Amino acid sequence: MKIKTKVMPYEQVMALPTYAHEKPKKQSRMFRGLVHWLAFFDLMRVRFKYKKIGMDKLDSKQPCLILMNHSCFTDLEIVARIFYDRSYHIVCTQDALIGKKWLMKMLGCIPTTKFVTDATLVRNMVHTVKNLKSSIIMFPEAGYSFDGTATVLPKSLGKCVKLLKIPVVMVRTYGAFSRNPLYNELQVRKTNISAEVEFILSPEEIKAKTADEINRILREQFSFDGFRWQQENKISIKEKFRADGLNRVLYKCPHCGTEGKMQGKGIHLTCTSCGKQYELTEYGYLQATDGESKFTHVPDWNQWQRECVREEILDGKYCMDVPVDVYMMIDTKGLYKVGAGNLVHSSEGFHLTGCDGKLDYRQGVSASYCLNSDFYWYEIGDVIGIGDKDRQYYCFPKVEGDIVAKARLAAEELYKLHQNR
Repeated sequence: MKIKTKVMPYEQVMALPTYAHEKPKKQSRMFRGLVHWLAFFDLMRVRFKYKKIGMDKLDSKQPCLILMNHSCFTDLEIVARIFYDRSYHIVCTQDALIGKKWLMKMLGCIPTTKFVTDATLVRNMVHTVKNLKSSIIMFPEAGYSFDGTATVLPKSLGKCVKLLKIPVVMVRTYGAFSRNPLYNELQVRKTNISAEVEFILSPEEIKAKTADEINRILREQFSFDGFRWQQENKISIKEKFRADGLNRVLYKCPHCGTEGKMQGKGIHLTCTSCGKQYELTEYGYLQATDGESKFTHVPDWNQWQRECVREEILDGKYCMDVPVDVYMMIDTKGLYKVGAGNLVHSSEGFHLTGCDGKLDYRQGVSASYCLNSDFYWYEIGDVIGIGDKDRQYYCFPKVEGDIVAKARLAAEELYKLHQNR
């Protein structure tokens, strides 16, 4: 999927009015039916099926908060299939409205900005439940999983659940990540997909629990591992491109310690610095083609990278300093390319400069618990997104080597350390 882009000088973009938030509109039943019909054929190819757990506790017309793990675009088709007979609104990122605002509004989208405090979003969710009598679908991780495991959930989620006072339903998908992992450059594998739809919290239970207790329950619900699921269920991925782009996630060699020299191609992940090579087997294991395997599980390798990043931060050595192409989003008319810049990430946070000295933006480590980073974003490239509720800066690194995944790990660890202090 691509996005509408425009080239425009930075000062002209800054002079444009920012996006004016509007209250959600009643979802169009006709458009909901159309999406359900379109999703049917794609889901038929993956033999989609789902199981309900405790859903008899929920009245068919009762609004509820539906939480779902986020693996790939197929998740939206799954939503359309499971909840076709229920009015729902989807919390989505504002960029999804670019060039198609009217359509997305009719589909029931509630736009927000990733990892930015947004009081308007909360008001719109309350309006949706109380006035439109509609359910809300939310992907609280706010981004696709890099390694098939859950990303960080916002601490504010428990408070949001208590504020809405409606039942909470969890949708867990199986096979969606295996079919189309984000790192694999939009190449789809042949895998079946299923889901579980479970009633997990009633209004009475929500009232009796604290926000922290609710957060603990939700963290347990979001405990999953796509690679482990593939291994335990002996799901075979035979495509010869299954390791393409895996270097985006596993960017550091555990044998020589070099970063940015990993190459994922075909079924192999190779360090071009020391020559160490791994095969990503058809059942999702990592296996060294010669000698010792430091890691056999992708999430374990990624967890080791996180620990390395944390060590760098504690030792005062972490710093990312890269030239970037800068795009901006301030409305839904287009993504504006404003020129070249330089992005620095350190223990002080982010510092973005560029556009012939006109752009100078700083963002502290306490601004967000996670980082808006993505692979092959809208088919433009790997991206790091920073900004506030009015203006978002999308930075596309212009250097070789993979830094987007490391930047996300660093942002999360810096936030944790700041909170602990």
